Amino acid sequence: MPGNGVFEDMPTHRTTLLLLVTLFAVGARAQSNPSRNDQGNIARSAQAEQLVAQANQSRAAAGVGPLRWDPALANAAGKHCSRMAAERSLSHRYDGELDLAERAGQAGAHFARIEENIAAATRAEDIHPGWMGSPPHRANLLNAEVDSVGIAVLNRGGLFYAVADYALAVPVRSQMEVESALADLLRRQKIQVRRDPTDARAACALQSGFPRTLTGAQPGYVMRWQDADLSHLPQALQQRIASGDYAQASVGACPAQNAQGAFTVYRVAVLLYGPASAGDSKRSY
Repeated sequence: MPGNGVFEDMPTHRTTLLLLVTLFAVGARAQSNPSRNDQGNIARSAQAEQLVAQANQSRAAAGVGPLRWDPALANAAGKHCSRMAAERSLSHRYDGELDLAERAGQAGAHFARIEENIAAATRAEDIHPGWMGSPPHRANLLNAEVDSVGIAVLNRGGLFYAVADYALAVPVRSQMEVESALADLLRRQKIQVRRDPTDARAACALQSGFPRTLTGAQPGYVMRWQDADLSHLPQALQQRIASGDYAQASVGACPAQNAQGAFTVYRVAVLLYGPASAGDSKRSY
């Protein structure tokens, strides 16, 4: 790792790892602040653009998909970068500051995973090699489980401060969009989906069991879960469908419960109906 910078990373599990290298003497340089466009988003500076390009070149060489620019992540990175420059130190969280996930969520980002690299160097071109030369930073930058990035670079007092926030983006879906996505998955399993989601929505809001008041028939099985990924059904639900005991379903979405920080997850309930044993009418998960 080059000896002309200080680099620090934040993995997803939030463990702060400080890598100490020789700090250097610096000369005075003009101060600059992150600029914003008409929408209030952090403008992509030449240094930030270069870091994104370098990251994607390194990811391509490692066989990993490219990172997409996320304005919300860039806003969160820019705010924290300004704080680092003001404090003239490196930290992932200062007194009175929100943590990484909360900062990104407040900036409008939606994600299932988030991690952060920070650095300070006398030359902007030393930042990417420094991150790549440090195993924890390299792991964040090349992580195949992230697909979005926002980067801010700030020149203050002869140092280039940099913050890169990487995330696995989650699309923003309405209640009806969530229900539609799950309904499509159920139809692929040859399950007929009922049009009225009232009972499933009521079941979604519960911790267990069936709603006391039902607008339709008594379901034979209910499953509720929370996840950021709506591309597949839970294995337990697939196994229940594969039993052949159920022919119809109702899908309902509701606000997530006890979600961690600003992480985006969706809460869903699926009610199954069909020829089932009497014991199945009391099964809920």
